[in-house]
This record gives sequence, structure tokens and C-alpha cells, in this order.
Amino acid sequence: MTLHRSQWAGRLMSAIVVIALVADGTIQLLVPAQVAGMLQETGFAMDLTRIVGPIILVCAILYAIPATSVLGAILVTGFLGGAICAHVRIGELGSPPEIISLLLGVLTWGGLYLRDPRIRALLPIIH
Repeated sequence: MTLHRSQWAGRLMSAIVVIALVADGTIQLLVPAQVAGMLQETGFAMDLTRIVGPIILVCAILYAIPATSVLGAILVTGFLGGAICAHVRIGELGSPPEIISLLLGVLTWGGLYLRDPRIRALLPIIH
């Protein structure tokens, strides 16, 4: 894949991540009643939507800005890892939210790898 194509593929992957995170963060802020059931199933208090929503939005914004994308990717990965851990803790191994979190994590770093030459230099793929 040429460099130009890989950068566009990385941007597309990153855009999917940002859109998913912004949608999730917005839903947490605007429709907390719908999210409350899912939070209670995983053992979290309902009023955490007011905290989790902005955290997700900040992670998405940091990831979307090229100068802070690595920090954003680290924070997104941490957030998604926490989501996966919450589902493992209640015995939902392989549940749809867990799979989506895993895929978003792969897209986060895959997109960053393809669009940022610094990451490719740091983690070269050996043929």
C-alpha cells in the first residue's frame, strides 16, 4: 500500500473511532436514562454518566488532534480496557460491548499507525 493510501486508510479508521466515541459520549450526556441500565448491570452508579460522558469526549478530541493523538490513543485504550474489564468482571466474556471495545482499540492504534510516521518509526513492521 502506498504511503498516501495508508494515510487515508488511517484517517478513515481514526474517524470511525472518533465518531463512535463522540456518539457514546453524547449519548451518556444527553440520554443518561438509557445508559443507566447498562451501567447498573456492570456495577456502576447511574450518576456516573455525567462523568464518563465528558471523559469519553475529551479522549476523542485528544485523539482527533494530530499534536495530541498519541496521548488520545493511550487514553482511549485505557478507557476501552476498563470497559472490557467491567464486562469480564460480571462474566460477560465475549459480549457485544466487549467485542466493540476491542475492535475500537484495534482501530485506534491501527489508524494512528497508518496516519502517523512517528508511530511507524517507533514500531516498524518487520517483513
